[in-house]
Amino acid sequence: MDKARRDRDDRARRDRDTEGRARNARPRDGLGRPLPYGTPGVERQPEGVLRTPGQTLTEAQRLLDAGMPFHAHEVFEDAWKSGPEAERELWRGLAQLAVGLTHAARGNTAGGARLLLRGADRISGYQDPYAIDVAGLTAWAHGLAARLERPVDAGAEAPRLTR
Repeated sequence: MDKARRDRDDRARRDRDTEGRARNARPRDGLGRPLPYGTPGVERQPEGVLRTPGQTLTEAQRLLDAGMPFHAHEVFEDAWKSGPEAERELWRGLAQLAVGLTHAARGNTAGGARLLLRGADRISGYQDPYAIDVAGLTAWAHGLAARLERPVDAGAEAPRLTR
């Protein structure tokens, strides 16, 4: 079989959602890394869930405390994509903090530090909406970014989102 046909066949076998978009169904670990098919993994966060800000913060905090910042990022991403325009940068910044912690836990310390600082910068203009501890999160992100030299324990390093 020629390479072009193999590539076409591989694309046709891709995991797809109900609308036909490519969706990887491989199981994932607690940090969102793909595992081999057939391996038990951590259940994924459903996409596109509409939550109140309070529900978003509660669910994200639960996932952060469980050492699953990748999954918390997905919760923040739902809020960022569905929330009011005026709050999009807040939720996007919180998602970046969670992804920064994810990278730090996976061992990508340079990328983790960059995302932590980017997320801190993005949320810094907000005045504690929904009791989010913006100053505390910003200080946490700067502190963690400054000391990243090796992978961290995501659960042990999880920040408190609210005051």
